[in-house]
Amino acid sequence: MKHTISVIVENKPGVLSRVSGLFSRRGFNIESLAVGTTEDPKMSRMTIVVEGDEQDLEQITKQLYKLIDTLKVFDIPTDKAVERELLLIKVAASEKTRQEITQIVDIFRGKVVDVAETSLTIEVTGDASKAEGAIKLLTKFGIKELVRGGKIALQRGSAE
Repeated sequence: MKHTISVIVENKPGVLSRVSGLFSRRGFNIESLAVGTTEDPKMSRMTIVVEGDEQDLEQITKQLYKLIDTLKVFDIPTDKAVERELLLIKVAASEKTRQEITQIVDIFRGKVVDVAETSLTIEVTGDASKAEGAIKLLTKFGIKELVRGGKIALQRGSAE
């Protein structure tokens, strides 16, 4: 089962390395990792997606709390989360295909963020299935480059 874990840490050099090292030493593969400063510049929020059962999640949580820079750890259940992922994809484009590509981008509420003579760079933001759908439809034009940002998530409502 995939778990989305939110970890609030002190915003200091080396914290990311210590957290990712903990996962590596325990044999857990991080499927997605996004880190950014919070509303308080002294803290960062790490959103980590990892595969494991409830016992694995409990062990990860305990180990994260042993790290001196960890302030708070919590699992964000998918049904109680607002989740987003960023996709940037550069596709081959010609005069003949630009209109069709733009229509696909519009369907996914994406944006063309760069136009070159032989390519378009597109931004799509949404959940993982939206990113997958955009990739699937744009593949036929020829993907030149693709990058996906890690999942970011917040719990819905006023709960933490």
